[in-house]
Amino acid sequence: MFERVPRLVFIAVRNGLLAGALGIVFLLVLYFMGRHPFLFPIYFDFRIIMLSVFVVMSLKELRDDHQQGLLSFGAAMMCAFLFTLIFALLMMGFVWIFSWLNPAFVTDYINLMTTQLKSLDPAIIDQLGKDAYERNLSTLPATNGGTLAFDYFIKSLMISFFVSLIISVILRVQPKNY
Repeated sequence: MFERVPRLVFIAVRNGLLAGALGIVFLLVLYFMGRHPFLFPIYFDFRIIMLSVFVVMSLKELRDDHQQGLLSFGAAMMCAFLFTLIFALLMMGFVWIFSWLNPAFVTDYINLMTTQLKSLDPAIIDQLGKDAYERNLSTLPATNGGTLAFDYFIKSLMISFFVSLIISVILRVQPKNY
């Protein structure tokens, strides 16, 4: 049945599902340990390392096992994008369903983020802009599971795009034209 599916698609979907399952576990572990996963700064997010590892694994498998050691930049980016799309959609769906089943997930986020914003140093608030700070603080109570899920989806795509660019350039191998 899977013989007719292009290897690029198969590898990306399989690894996207595996990364999504691992991401769900990480998200649950962080939340139930008392560290809300949405309050980490983006540069400390576990997705950076996890997506990097899975993109490398996917592209190396595609290049070494299915394309005789050749990998173009376009094929690498396509595989990485499809992998990320599967991962991000799975995680978005999970966050949405989890926040619906466990309303405390969203409530905890709102309370902790409000506390975090109110404890910011006035110099940082001036850097951000008083209007932007007030707008973020006033719109925070309207946050729901869909908002958190969409935020997770967009940030996953952004993180993976930059990671994929770097890894695709490093792992690409072009045929030698003598």
